[in-house]
Amino acid sequence: MTRPIDDLITVRDYLRYAATRFTEAGIYFGHGTDNPWDEAVLLVMRSLHLPLENNTLFLDARLIRDERQLILERIERRIHERTPAAYLVGEGWFMGLPFKVDERVLIPRSPLAELIQSGLQPWLADQDVQRVLDLCTGSGCIGIATATVFEDASVDLADISTDALDVAQSNIEFHELTDRVQVIHSDLFDSVAGQYDVIISNPPYVDAEDLAAMPEEFRHEPALGLAAGHDGLDIAHRILAEASDYLNPGGLLIVEVGNSWVALENAYPELPFTWLEFAHGGEGVFLLTAEDLLQWKQSKA
Repeated sequence: MTRPIDDLITVRDYLRYAATRFTEAGIYFGHGTDNPWDEAVLLVMRSLHLPLENNTLFLDARLIRDERQLILERIERRIHERTPAAYLVGEGWFMGLPFKVDERVLIPRSPLAELIQSGLQPWLADQDVQRVLDLCTGSGCIGIATATVFEDASVDLADISTDALDVAQSNIEFHELTDRVQVIHSDLFDSVAGQYDVIISNPPYVDAEDLAAMPEEFRHEPALGLAAGHDGLDIAHRILAEASDYLNPGGLLIVEVGNSWVALENAYPELPFTWLEFAHGGEGVFLLTAEDLLQWKQSKA
C-alpha cells in the first residue's frame, strides 16, 4: 500500500487529508476551533509557519519530505493521542494575537477576548486604567491582550503555577511588553500588592461532574487550571471575598466561571452580578464594581 507521504505533495493535499482523517476519527474540537477543516488549517499551516488567513498563495506549494513527515506525524498524534492541535504546533490564538502554549498552560479560548477588544466598554465608561491584574493568568493571554488595548497601563500576571508563569513570561517577551507587564507568583491575592483599576480572571471553574465527563483532549491540559471543587466555585469564593481590597474606587472585577454561573448566582443572591453577553458566543462571565463588592461586604459585617 502506498504511504500518504508519497501521494500527498502540496499544502492543499495535506489540508484535505487532515480534515478527512479528523472527521473519520471523531476527535473533539474545543480548543480554538469547532470543526475538522479549521483544525486542519491550524495544524497544517502553522506546522509550516504559514498564515492562517490570506494564504491561498501557498495552497499549491509543494512540500519537502521533512515537512510532509512532520505534518503526518502531527495528524496521527492529534487522532491517536487526542493531543489538541495548539499543543502540537506550540501556539494558541486570543483576540487575534498568537501566544506560545504547551501542556503547562490551558489553551486560550475565553470569550473575554471580545470584551477586552471593546476596551471593556460600556462598563468602563470614562474610568482611567493605569493598573490591571490578570488573576490565574496561565499563558498570560488575557493580561497581555489587555495591555495591547490599554497602552498606558501596567499589567500584573498572577498565577500559583511557576510553570505557567514561565510560559507567560515567554509571551510577555514575545509581544515586547516587558516594560509594562510582569509576572507575580501568587496564590490568588496572597503576593499581590496595591490597588487596581481592573481585575480580570479566567480561574479554574470546572466542577467535579463536568471534569469527569470531559473529552480526552482536556486530559492534556493542567488539572490545576480546570478543577475547582465539587461545584466549580472554590476559586470564585476566594476572589469575591478579597477582590474589594485590591480595587480602586470605580474599579471593575470581571471573572469567567463558565457553566458554574448558576451555582455562583445561587450562592450569592445578594450580589448584583452583571452577566455579560457576547456576540460571538460564550457565557458565564460576571462583572461587579468595587462599590458593589464594598456594599456587599459591609452588609455582611
